Amino acid sequence: MRIGAMIFPTDKGIQPVELAREAEGRGFDSLWFPEHSHIPVSRRTPWGGREGAPPLPEEYWRTHDQFVALGACAAVTTTLKLGTGITLVAQRDPIWLAKEVATVDQISGGRFLFGVGFGWNHEEMENHGGIDLRRRRALVREKVLACRALWTEEEASFAGEYVNFEPSWSWPKPVQRPHPPIVIGASPTPLHFRHIVEYGDVWMPIEGRWPIADRWNELLAMASDAGRDPATLSLGVFGAKATAENLDTYRDLGTSFVALGLPALDRDAALAQMDKYAPLVARYNA
Repeated sequence: MRIGAMIFPTDKGIQPVELAREAEGRGFDSLWFPEHSHIPVSRRTPWGGREGAPPLPEEYWRTHDQFVALGACAAVTTTLKLGTGITLVAQRDPIWLAKEVATVDQISGGRFLFGVGFGWNHEEMENHGGIDLRRRRALVREKVLACRALWTEEEASFAGEYVNFEPSWSWPKPVQRPHPPIVIGASPTPLHFRHIVEYGDVWMPIEGRWPIADRWNELLAMASDAGRDPATLSLGVFGAKATAENLDTYRDLGTSFVALGLPALDRDAALAQMDKYAPLVARYNA
């Protein structure tokens, strides 16, 4: 199991290039950036879509564009894996998205991890062309499948309910073959698990919301029932509690990697937090 870091990269906090250098220098395995295009001030949807959630933190509307930021990080690092944690696929054009993913994978020499999510902020999604919130999972599925076609076929085409394009050339192709790992950050519902089994490589839930071990075993059983080799799936964990006891539990479960959180609005606090994680990085990433 490997230890990475995750942060909302904002204009107020440590900047992506410095952060990537510091993370790689400290031995972190990966660096993950979330995204939000904007946050409508109406705030109709509670944080995470959960009733009774606290107010939304400021970093949600101050994030850098994740692909631009990760491309800059790729240029100043050599071993650090770079992940989107997660990309709001429903809000993105799939043809451009496929090119962005492939470009960062090329620039990084095959170090990109493509984190995918379905989205929770209804008003944010509605501002992107009036997305039908009830169909967003089906929309994400088609867009990811369209991306896979563009990454793997010399003349790719796609005909779906939401995504359609004629036979086309699209380069660069990703360095990783057939494509970068598709990491799905989602709650452990039967519908989400069907998505993971069909086109995902990794399930990466957020710690503290569900009994991850039990649900991981459910996912493996579902994969087996669907005719997919469970060994082709991996587990990652966002926001894991940073104690050896907790991380040992994930390691023993067979988790491939975890991402530990960093403060988003204070450069010095982010560096100090990375230093606090040093014993864990040394323990698991040696």
